[in-house]
Amino acid sequence: MPLTALSLNTLRAFDAAARHLNFTRAADELCVTQAAVSHQVKSLEDYAGKALFRRTARGLVLTDEGALLAPTVDDAFQRIERLLQTFRQGGPQAVLTVGVVGTFAVGFLMPRLADFRARHPHIELRLLTNNNKVDLAAESLDFAIRFGDGAWRSVQADMLMRAPLAPLCAPADAAKLRHPDDLSKLTLLRSYRAQDWQAWLRAAGASSITPHGPLFDTSTLMVHAAQLGEGVALAPPCMFVRELQQGRLAQPFALEVDVGGYWLTRLLSKEPTAAMAAFRAWLLVQLGVSQQNQAGQVVR
Repeated sequence: MPLTALSLNTLRAFDAAARHLNFTRAADELCVTQAAVSHQVKSLEDYAGKALFRRTARGLVLTDEGALLAPTVDDAFQRIERLLQTFRQGGPQAVLTVGVVGTFAVGFLMPRLADFRARHPHIELRLLTNNNKVDLAAESLDFAIRFGDGAWRSVQADMLMRAPLAPLCAPADAAKLRHPDDLSKLTLLRSYRAQDWQAWLRAAGASSITPHGPLFDTSTLMVHAAQLGEGVALAPPCMFVRELQQGRLAQPFALEVDVGGYWLTRLLSKEPTAAMAAFRAWLLVQLGVSQQNQAGQVVR
C-alpha cells in the first residue's frame, strides 16, 4: 500500500493518541469516537507492519516503533501548521538555503540580514555555515558562498569580493612584531589552506619561517584564538573590521597577500528560482557589484 493511501486523519489520530496515551482523550480532542481513533491507529499499524501501542496494567504505552514515529509525525504537523500560519499572515512563501563559509557569514552577512528580511519578507533564508568544503547537491543548497579562485566544476561562480590575507593577533602580541622575521617568536595559527602562510611569508621576505601552530577548520575560530593571545592568525582583515576598530585585534603589518576571494556559487544544473534571483541581486548590490557586467563571473 503506498504512503498516499494513508489519510491525514489516520496520522492525526495516531498523533493525538501518542500525546495523550489514551484513545478516549484523543477522541475528545479530535471530536470523534474512541472506536474511530482505534480504527485509524489499527490502519496505521497495518501499514507499518508493527504494533505502535501496547496495553499495560498502567494504561497505554508506545512500543519502540511508536516512540520512533511519534515525534516525526508531531514535527510534521507542527511544520505544516507554522507554514500555513505564515501564509495567513502574509509571511515567507519561499525557502532559500545558502551554505556559507563562517568567516563571511559573521564578517559580512550577519550585520546585513535585517536589510534582506525587510526587503524580502516572503523569503525564509536558511544559512548553513561550513569550513569552505561544501557539496551543493548532497546538501541540497541553492547557493554556496565560498573562498577560493572560483575554479569549481559544474558551477556558476560570481565573484563577490577579493579578500587579501594578513597576520592578525592580539594587540599585546602585535607589540612584539617589528619585522616579519619576528613572527618566528610567536605561534602561527593555521587553517586547512597550508599554502596561505607560505604565500604571505614569501611576499614578506621571511620564507625561512615554517608555521607549526594549531590547525583550525574555520578562520573565525582561528582569529578568535588569536584575540585570546594564542598566536598569530592569517586571515582577511576586511572580515574583522569591527574587532580591529575596537582594538580587540591588531594587524601588525600592512602587507596583504591576495590568494583568493569570496564567490557566490550555484550548480549549473539547478534552475534559478525567484528567491535565488532576489538573493543574488541583493547580495551584489550590497557589495556594489554590477549585475550587468560581471567581470568576475566564471562558469565551469
